[in-house]
Amino acid sequence: MLEVETAINTVWVMVAAFLVFFMQPGFAILEAGFTRAKNVANILMKNFMDFCMASIGFWAVGYAIMFGTGNFFLGSSYFFLYGIPAQTFGLPTLAFWFFQLAFAGAAATIVAGAMAERTKFSAYLIYSLIISAVIYPIVGHWVWGGGWLGELGFLDFAGSTVVHSVGGWASLMGAMFLGPRIGKYNEDGSANAIPGHSLSLAALGTFILWFGWFGFNPGSTLSGMDFNLLAKVAANTNLAAAAGALVALGAAWIKTRKPDFGLTMNGALAGLVAITAPCAFVSPLSSIIIGATGGLVMFGAVFLLDRIKIDDPVGAIPVHGFCGLWGTLAVGLFHESAGLLNGGGWSQLGIQLYGAAAVLGWVIATTGILFFTLKKTIGIRVSAHEETIGLDVGEHAVSGYPDFVTKV
Repeated sequence: MLEVETAINTVWVMVAAFLVFFMQPGFAILEAGFTRAKNVANILMKNFMDFCMASIGFWAVGYAIMFGTGNFFLGSSYFFLYGIPAQTFGLPTLAFWFFQLAFAGAAATIVAGAMAERTKFSAYLIYSLIISAVIYPIVGHWVWGGGWLGELGFLDFAGSTVVHSVGGWASLMGAMFLGPRIGKYNEDGSANAIPGHSLSLAALGTFILWFGWFGFNPGSTLSGMDFNLLAKVAANTNLAAAAGALVALGAAWIKTRKPDFGLTMNGALAGLVAITAPCAFVSPLSSIIIGATGGLVMFGAVFLLDRIKIDDPVGAIPVHGFCGLWGTLAVGLFHESAGLLNGGGWSQLGIQLYGAAAVLGWVIATTGILFFTLKKTIGIRVSAHEETIGLDVGEHAVSGYPDFVTKV
């Protein structure tokens, strides 16, 4: 019986890992759609290379830091997967490693969108490797690997903080160090819209990400046998996404007098990010409230960033940073037994706030040092000429749409 249970759990976790991997093309297509045609090959290649860099980095160093035996801060065993036990959490360790690798790749690839259309490819590769191998795994160890936040009682079921806030706050630092795209802001401080080239691609990417989230959240049960929890997590995940999309649609319609498709899609993603931490701990009704609030948080953050002139072409910072923070705090509010709104008192909310602040500080400090170092050494931004002609030609000497390029 134990062998059958292990087999069922392993198959479910591997299928979930494949779904999370499928989020990589989801991110790639979404970000390609939200960027201009002259930068399509560049953004696709960055997303492609994210998973390549994550695979090697998480094999060599990341898994050891995240799940190796060590101390409250980081693990220090299993480098290059040497000496790993046969099983971890009741699964073959390589199955567990692959599932966690898919999460590491997702955290790294979030940043590509916020840094789109002006980042040097070489600098991006270095960043991608370091976040996958070091910055993200340390946060993962704190929460999921036996580190100090887990011991404190911090709850993040599938990664609103561990994955999404890490990617979101890294995106914030990357966008700040890069500066806005040419022509994004006027001298009076007003922002110009720079539309992406294909809402069709953006919509397809959003659908793929929504689909992949059914591996991201339900897969974090690490068990195909716990069918009640698996079903609860899947239902909560879907309800939050729908609520986030509807609220973002309504907010955009009220403000602009038009139903904005881009903001609506990001509203769905905002709901998904927000429910990722509390999905196993809250009711369906609470999931709708959490997702709906996520849509509003995302909507407000988009306009906040424009006000302070931080250029994020795809909305990665509002979706992953701000909504990751909201979802983390929502655990302390809506947890069915420990939540403040369900009679659980202030304790869990305080722990969630403390943990979210610690991760925010860690990511801001480490990625700030990383981007500062890259900027002062190899540089992180392409030349104005390359940005104007497009990174496809300037960085890769190709075009995403060669049939539409005028030969001169």
